[in-house]
Amino acid sequence: MGDTTTLLAFFLTSLAIELTPGPNMAYLALVGVSRGRGDGFMAVLGVALGLALLGGLVGVGVGSLILENRVVYEVLRWAGAAYLVWLAWDGWQEAQQDAETADLPDRPFTYFRRGFVTNLLNPKAALFFVTVMPGFIDASRPLVGQSTVLVAVYVVAATIIHAAIVLLASTLQPVFARPNLRRGAALVFAVALVGVAIWLLLKTG
Repeated sequence: MGDTTTLLAFFLTSLAIELTPGPNMAYLALVGVSRGRGDGFMAVLGVALGLALLGGLVGVGVGSLILENRVVYEVLRWAGAAYLVWLAWDGWQEAQQDAETADLPDRPFTYFRRGFVTNLLNPKAALFFVTVMPGFIDASRPLVGQSTVLVAVYVVAATIIHAAIVLLASTLQPVFARPNLRRGAALVFAVALVGVAIWLLLKTG
């Protein structure tokens, strides 16, 4: 299999993985609807950096060490689920405030940081890097270089999907400008985030 064919296959696989339910999809939709494109894209950047760092750690063997240590793996898995539940609660709380005057100091960085942390604690992404990515690596060639390229391809694919989610969700922001509708949307996405947290715990246990 040629390099271009391998990268294309990996890119399409990454797109397919990112289109399945996960913490990023629900959280970015929540930010897009409630806060708009600006904050949504900051969250997308945070997600991208988190995925890149996570992929880099897996590439140098940290991911395998975590999977082999059940205690560490369980701590990270439950921490990720707990963080999603906290994001759900925090998003619901923010929706109770006015969309323009919500008390969020340094707001763009807040969403960047949340996206970043969510993906450092994302077992779905970690499992992808540990279980799926090795199938696209040629054992006869240097590992680090191949891992770096594949992680970059995955981050690009994920960012395309995430940016599209924010764009689509943000088009609905004017519809939910009324406080009651905004609170209703926040509740729906908060419940979705809790559902994703439970689903991840069940799928990665």
